[in-house]
Parts: sequence; C-alpha cells; structure tokens
Amino acid sequence: MAIFNFSISDPSMFTLTGIPGLEAAHVWISIPYCAIYIIGLLGNVTLLFIVSKEQPLHKPMFLLLCMLALTDIGTTTSVVPKALCIFWFNWQGITVAGCLTQMFFLHTGSMMHSAILVTMAFDHYIAICNPLRYATILTNARIAKLGLMGLLIPTVLILPLPLLPNRQSFCANVIIPHTYCDHMAVAKMSCGDITVNSIYGLVVAFVVIGLDLMLIALSYGLIIKDVLKISSRKAHQKALNTCTAHVCVILMSYPSFFFSTLTYRFGQGIAPHVHIILANLYLLLPPMFDPIIYGVKTKELREKVGKYTCRMIAWGH
Repeated sequence: MAIFNFSISDPSMFTLTGIPGLEAAHVWISIPYCAIYIIGLLGNVTLLFIVSKEQPLHKPMFLLLCMLALTDIGTTTSVVPKALCIFWFNWQGITVAGCLTQMFFLHTGSMMHSAILVTMAFDHYIAICNPLRYATILTNARIAKLGLMGLLIPTVLILPLPLLPNRQSFCANVIIPHTYCDHMAVAKMSCGDITVNSIYGLVVAFVVIGLDLMLIALSYGLIIKDVLKISSRKAHQKALNTCTAHVCVILMSYPSFFFSTLTYRFGQGIAPHVHIILANLYLLLPPMFDPIIYGVKTKELREKVGKYTCRMIAWGH
C-alpha cells in the first residue's frame, strides 16, 4: 500500500521473534496453529460457497454471516502466513511497510468483526420483537449499507494507528517479541514518548468496542423484555434458539479481545509467552468456531451443509 511508504529512520526491517522463550517448540506449536487456521478457512469458505449457491439463503441473516466469514478470513490471513514462516523457516524479518500494513488489516478486521456482531444483534431484535415488519425493515440493500458502514468506520478509525509511529524514529534494536505486528508491540519499539499511541489505541478500542457492547446489550435487553411478556414456552424456546449462536460468538470474541488489549499496557506480571499465545488464540479461535456454531445452530444452513455433504459422498462412490 503506497500510503505506508514512510521515510522512517533506519533500520528498514523489523524482526518478529515468534513466541519468546518457546523458540525451540515453534515447529510443534505450528501444528495446532496451522490446523486451526485451515479448519477456520475451510469452514468460512464452505459457508460462503453454500450461501452464494442457494437462493433461499439470500437473506439478511445469511448475508451478515458471509460478511463475518470474509472478515474472519481476511483477519487471520493477514497474520497466519507470516507466523508460519517464523515457526517453520525462522524467517523473522518483515519490512516496516509490511508490518504497518499487517497492523492496519489486523485491527480493522477486529473492529469490523465487532460491528457485524452489533448488526446481528439488531437483526435478532427485529426478528423476535417485530417479525411482521422484518422484511421491510431489514432488506438486503439495507444490510449492504450497514456492511459498508461497518467497513468505512473501522478503516477511518484504525488508519491513524499505522501513521502514528511515523511521528518518531525507531530504536536500533527493532525486535518485536510477537508473531505479528500488534499496534502496541510496534509502538514500544519507538525511542520517543508513545503516550499518544497508547491513549489513541486504548480510546478507540474501548470507546468503539464499548459502544458496540452497549448496543448489543440494549438489543438483548429489549428482546428479553418482549419475550418475558409472552407466556408461551414455545416462544421462549424459539427466541433462545435464535440467539444462542450469536451469544456464543460474543462470549468467545470480546473477553479475549479485552484481555489481549489490556495486558500490553497493564500486564507486566504476565509472562510474555502466555500473553502472545492467548493473543494468537483470540485471533484464531473465533474464525474457526464461528462457521461451526452457526452451521450447527441454524437449521437452514445445517440442511444445506448436509445436502452438499451427501452429494460429495455420492460423487466419491
């Protein structure tokens, strides 16, 4: 990306060490690391393929699932190939432009993931509390506009993160003890004051993600309020089934995000390898589990997956 061709003082390369203290085990660590990435990639590509092929699935909820799948693929692919090069071949070097580009896509993808989860919460609220107007409120065109907003807003907010390091020079020892270029990991390589970097990153993370969580909580609060007014146990069960997959994805995404963000700033007592392993799991596990959770909990999707699985078995014979 031409925008990242900065005139940053020497050196022109950073060094990503992988997982500090566990260098001897990198090859073994790469096995589950690569397996999780491949499972996530296959799951999300399968979801995209099935939704694109099946006309009955061209609905707002499934379009949102496709957006989530694309975001998951983009975020993990911006990080995993380089990490595997470190684990397998000890290729630790990364250009400054490459590092800042990776940082941009990584953090933009994480924020887009959160924005999509908010839109899904709104989708569930309309589906449960106002089902008769669902088709008129949430059209495919409106979902596309919300998806575009979910792309543009994170892009605008995250763009300063790779630009801020250009304000100062980096020290001679630009070794990043990580598998990827996290914002604070890169900022700490600076010889100058990184207060602005730290505050901006923290404010963006907690204001945007905090606002997203408030909107999700509001949606579910309104859902619970409406569901409690209905005495039918069947209606309660239907509402629970509608929301279960989304709640599972939320519980998997947000706690690990806050842990990863806070430990860089306030987790001096946490061993570096523990923080980095958990930071990698935060990136890898949601993309692997998202399509599995939705495939199991969404009846229409589950049926279509079964249909294509049966076709593949038939072809195999």
